Amino acid sequence: MKKNRDILLCDLDAFFASVEQLDNPDLRGKPVLVGGSPEGRGVVSTCSYEARVFGVHSAMPMKKALELCPGAIVLRGNMARYKEASRGVRKIFERYTPDIEPVSIDEAYLAVKRGFGCATGKAIHIAVREELNLPISVGVSTNKLLAKIACELAKPDNVGTLWPEEVEALLWPLPVRALPGVGPVAEKKLLGCGIKTVGELASFPKESLARILGSFGEAVHSYARGIDNRELEFDTEAKSISEETTFSEDIYDREAMLPVLMELSSGVGYRLRSAGLTARTITLKLRYRDFKTITRSKSVPGTVCGDSEIYGVARDLFARHSGSPPWRLAGVQVSGFEEGSQMSIFQPTPEEDKENRLTAMRDQLRRKYGSDVIIQAKRLSRKPKNRN
Repeated sequence: MKKNRDILLCDLDAFFASVEQLDNPDLRGKPVLVGGSPEGRGVVSTCSYEARVFGVHSAMPMKKALELCPGAIVLRGNMARYKEASRGVRKIFERYTPDIEPVSIDEAYLAVKRGFGCATGKAIHIAVREELNLPISVGVSTNKLLAKIACELAKPDNVGTLWPEEVEALLWPLPVRALPGVGPVAEKKLLGCGIKTVGELASFPKESLARILGSFGEAVHSYARGIDNRELEFDTEAKSISEETTFSEDIYDREAMLPVLMELSSGVGYRLRSAGLTARTITLKLRYRDFKTITRSKSVPGTVCGDSEIYGVARDLFARHSGSPPWRLAGVQVSGFEEGSQMSIFQPTPEEDKENRLTAMRDQLRRKYGSDVIIQAKRLSRKPKNRN
């Protein structure tokens, strides 16, 4: 990583709930939960800060969240609207630097010239607040680790810094859970060894830590001392194109997954054609109830860019590798790009010609009205069968 850079982590606070409160003034100042139905197996995707004071947090079962906060307002969410807001924030980031590493729809790392990080963070905070009326927290430091911790300490809706020379005074007194990657299991192991704070972790012998935490021990020992050599990934040339969706409720029905894969394949295909590319490899991504995630790929003899071709491969991968339901997330990715459409020496069949004309029509509608205008009728007509 370049040593003459400051690193910023910009994180939109309670993003989905904040957008809902922005669009509906009646929700402002009230506890808002965005996620699945409490009647099923829905979980909280995002909750407003008004709900967090009751102990509610993301990934909590919605039923449990409502027990803690009975007066909360539950919303299913609007991903198209959240993506629109995220794009607006991204445009603000791009005013200050081209070096942006997106982490998620509401979080990104930025790199700026050394010494300009704090001023840039404050400028971004003001711009997002004044232009989009959204709360955002910004952490500033010299590496990703310290920038993230600075951001967490600054929440909500503020700008904070954590420089290497401040690690001993500001980071070491914090509990070990303050370090990214230290979850409940690792925390329990560390507490069992009498390690409660980051400072105690930093002074613990590295070799002994490796025996406790395995391969993660060396990394977390460096983190405890504020050391992080990970580079930001600024690569502007996309190596893959993907679409994925997290279900508000787990899906058990295999048939209900097919129109989801169809819609994801259509979105990927549209972005491929818009970029003038074809792809050789299609990848299916699945996440299960226990958050185990798998990816399975297949490369085709030629290259593809059509929705039905991508869907056909994704459907076959699902048939072979779907495992046991329920599924929490599904995604489709294409990679192995080549420029230009794959031309055939053969005259297209009537079916192929019809599909090509329908694809061109769908692409025209997407360009004119936006990516969310085309929704597969099969998905609309089928309701997922979830088990209670």
